[in-house]
Amino acid sequence: MNTTLTSTLRVYDEKDGAKALVDTTDRAEIARILGAEKISFERWEASAPLTAESGQDEILAAYAGDIRRLKDDFGYTTADVIRVTKETPNVPALRQKFLNEHTHSEDEVRFFVEGSASFYLRTGGKVYQAICTRGDLIGVPANTTHWFDMGPAPEFAAIRLFVNPDGWVANFTGDDIASRFPKYE
Repeated sequence: MNTTLTSTLRVYDEKDGAKALVDTTDRAEIARILGAEKISFERWEASAPLTAESGQDEILAAYAGDIRRLKDDFGYTTADVIRVTKETPNVPALRQKFLNEHTHSEDEVRFFVEGSASFYLRTGGKVYQAICTRGDLIGVPANTTHWFDMGPAPEFAAIRLFVNPDGWVANFTGDDIASRFPKYE
């Protein structure tokens, strides 16, 4: 499991994944930098205690107020919970699928209920690696090129919000850019 337990933002030139131009764990700074690119980053607190055994209904109920606010503000129609652990079947193939750069025709919104994972967003000639941990919400605008890395031994649960009831639909770019940036290990 990844040992990073703190929300982190690293910004790279899109041509150089070897050296970060920015490396910060300051959540206000992360929100400011991502906000300049129209990427949302918020911190939420649960209104009810949750455990690793909490199911989808309990998780959605704990964050019902925040989910309702986002649905009202942005027109999301559905919310669900995705949980991936090292016991999830076929983790290597699932990880590889998300490591391919893609876009979506709608926003990709994730709120991390437990664990951590990393979004990589390519915009404005830069790659933004946002390591999200428990309590972080990230909103990736529609048509933003990005990829996602859950790590080799994933342990996370996230609330997902969608406009399209069909859920997660990716448009892969075919670019191998993800192979040139540090993985979330």
